[in-house]
Amino acid sequence: MPDALDATPYDALLLLSFGGPEGPDDVVPFLENVTRGRGIPKERLKEVGQHYFLFDGVSPINGQNRALIEALREDFAGHGLDLPVYWGNRNWAPYLTDTLRQMAADGRRRILVLATSAYASYSGCRQYRENLADALATLEAEGLDLPRVDKLRHYFNHPGFVEPMIDGVLRSLADLPEDVRDGAHIAFTTHSIPTAAADTSGPVEDHGEGGAYVEQHLDVAQLIADAVRERTGVDHPWRLVYQSRSGAPHIPWLEPDICDHLEERHAAGAPAVVMAPIGFVSDHMEVLYDLDTEARAKAEELGLPVRRSATVGADPRFAAAVRELVLERAATERGQPIKPCALGSLGASHDVCPVGCCPSRAPRPAAAGADSPYA
Repeated sequence: MPDALDATPYDALLLLSFGGPEGPDDVVPFLENVTRGRGIPKERLKEVGQHYFLFDGVSPINGQNRALIEALREDFAGHGLDLPVYWGNRNWAPYLTDTLRQMAADGRRRILVLATSAYASYSGCRQYRENLADALATLEAEGLDLPRVDKLRHYFNHPGFVEPMIDGVLRSLADLPEDVRDGAHIAFTTHSIPTAAADTSGPVEDHGEGGAYVEQHLDVAQLIADAVRERTGVDHPWRLVYQSRSGAPHIPWLEPDICDHLEERHAAGAPAVVMAPIGFVSDHMEVLYDLDTEARAKAEELGLPVRRSATVGADPRFAAAVRELVLERAATERGQPIKPCALGSLGASHDVCPVGCCPSRAPRPAAAGADSPYA
């Protein structure tokens, strides 16, 4: 097609992420941003932030986002796609509102948003849409002309997201001692969220036990397990498990926790475990601390051999997937028929989040959805 690399009507891509501290003095202010409105004392935040101080107060997420932006720019340029890439965060510089203000000043009128969360959930999708609405409201109050903002669909089952994770699991298995390799269990990990949030994740028709959040992760885990079996001839047992719980003890969250799961697998006689963090785009703090530090320490205590596979990060295949998603959405906006690319049993996700998708406890405006006040 002559217009295969045509991104119109879009004139910019915005990478939207969580953000993280980049030095010891940033840790408490960053955590104050994350927990704003919850009334958590500063002394408690210092305690919570200890795992950041283990890494000199630096979260790797900002550096990893910079690497992804460079990979996107390189891929776009190499394929003749003229689309500038910007970056804004929820909780740390560069802040989303500042970035959108700059985009408006640069004359950007139609913006596509790539969130660094592949799955449906309140914290991974709607909350980012609420952040966008808050930023647009600020720009509107300043009298600026507002750009139209759309969000790319969930990409959990795009080949460019799944294939690098398959390779990561294969490398981890190959790195295990030969005598435990074939019997190794695969623990697919993702961020635990309250069960109430999981149950209402995704469109209303997907609500139920675990909602779209659990269903999507299970589909990806099955894809990876099937690929590993096809490429090695070994059918490894696996389970979806959770990490990084941060809520009050009396509120039910998704389980089992990865450390509890390692104990259970050891007691059941598993000779080794590969931890595969399929719920995360990059090796940021929750991967480095919760898996590489806490879970690894638990495995050493048990005498259980473990390996942790890599996340997608700035893999060129993921950058190519983003390009494909951009072109797919642009063609759809132009009214051109297109077949979305997706693996597994669930098919491609929706382009526009419908009303009732991943609702918040206290309703707030959210941009880039069917209920957006900024259509």
